[in-house]
Amino acid sequence: MSTDNSDSPDADPSESFVQDTGEEGPRIDFYGGRGMSAFPIVFFILWAIAQTAFWRISDEGGLVVGILVGLIGGMFFVRGDWKTYANTIFEGMTQPVAVTAIVAWIWAGMFAQLLQDGGFVDGLVWFANTAGIGGALFPAATFVLAAVFTTGIGTGYGASIAFVTLFFPAGLLLGANPILLFGAILSGAIFGDNLAPVSDTTIVSAVTQDSDIGGVVASRFKYVIVAAIVAFAGYLVAGQFMGGLGIGGNAQELLVAESEPIGLVHLLSMGVVIGTAVAGRHIVEAISWGIVVAAASSLALGLLSLGDIVSFNAPADAPLSQPLEFLPILTVVENPDDVGVGGSLIQGAAGFFELAILVLLIIAAAQIMIRGGAFEAILDWSIENLATNVRNAELTMVGSAALINAVITINTAAEVAIGPYISKIGERFNLNGYRRANILDAQTAALGYIFPWSGGVLAGYSAMQELPGEFEWFDTGMLVTPIDVVPFVFQGWLLVAVFIIAALTGFGREYIIDRESEEVARL
Repeated sequence: MSTDNSDSPDADPSESFVQDTGEEGPRIDFYGGRGMSAFPIVFFILWAIAQTAFWRISDEGGLVVGILVGLIGGMFFVRGDWKTYANTIFEGMTQPVAVTAIVAWIWAGMFAQLLQDGGFVDGLVWFANTAGIGGALFPAATFVLAAVFTTGIGTGYGASIAFVTLFFPAGLLLGANPILLFGAILSGAIFGDNLAPVSDTTIVSAVTQDSDIGGVVASRFKYVIVAAIVAFAGYLVAGQFMGGLGIGGNAQELLVAESEPIGLVHLLSMGVVIGTAVAGRHIVEAISWGIVVAAASSLALGLLSLGDIVSFNAPADAPLSQPLEFLPILTVVENPDDVGVGGSLIQGAAGFFELAILVLLIIAAAQIMIRGGAFEAILDWSIENLATNVRNAELTMVGSAALINAVITINTAAEVAIGPYISKIGERFNLNGYRRANILDAQTAALGYIFPWSGGVLAGYSAMQELPGEFEWFDTGMLVTPIDVVPFVFQGWLLVAVFIIAALTGFGREYIIDRESEEVARL
């Protein structure tokens, strides 16, 4: 994810983040104590595990029902009036961090769909086939490209959507294993989300630990690159042993038919997005420029028509439908079922509406847990009973950040919630702000793309579910369910392992007396 780094220098970013933590506000009392405030989120996690792992159903509509049932069930454990509980649901659903993620998904979805319809997948297949990058090497190459792209634009969610939409079908045609390929995409998103200076997880981790962003990024590179080198080797090796699907009996003919180098023109629009984001512009502005360049390129080269980008199917009896039928974006239809709005932009945005509702409801359930005290009880217990020395303190920081990310699916929201506790633990043992920020961000960046119900995984899977309707050869049996990809998100698991080893051995550990952070950077 990413955020704007061009706000007024007079604004204190820490104020907005403190407001998001939910620490201030009315408490909710539950029968059974503070732990019962975790009922909605625990119920949802169990529902999600049953639906995705045991029954292999990765339908987001089912997950929406699961969190709704959990929220309704939680009300019956509330002491007294339910009004505060209900208001907290609304409060959680209006958290800025959740809205930021949804906006990034929608913009990225429109951009990726436009590139896909403009033939970028065809160009990727042509290039990979010409360069001799077969199915065995494609996951490793995708990991590197996704890492570079995400580091540039700062939004791992957006990168997941774009790469699933564009690189996933290309990889399948080349013979790559779909599970390994999805894992490589998520791993690349983790790399960039963790390292990018414009990523909002980077910014939140720095601000909550009173550290400057530049120093945080510089100090965490050694951890990220160690995990990335091992992950890259892992994808190289796994690619040799995990075969592809073998698409039909005419895979080679299909490969040739899909290979069109002209689609590589959209590398220009991807470059525009990266360059604009690196220049410090808001991610919405950066992706919007990419959409403009992609649309202009497609129209100029005849890859798309204006009607392919946005189209209106109007009934014959609609006012002005007949007189304006000459417009390239308007078609008069006789069948009432054909009436509607279509095109790349609509398709790209519409694929994430269900996911947006799911995430808002999950954030609401997390807010219930915060208001009810379960969140505070868990963290207070860990601080008092586990953080007994500096090594255990760092392990506690890793574990508590991991736990919260299992509960709160948007990694930035999890980071906002756990940040003050990480600071509290670290300051008790005089750990430098850079060290605290790196431990915090590594867990939230990694685990936000591992758990099957996490925002990053669901964003990529939502994009994947649209592919059967885009390609004739792509059927639903080629979809990778979120539970299947969990072991293959190598960068995520390795990043967590790096910090466990760092806590045990002291690698990279800095104390406040070793180095002081610069003044916290303004956003």
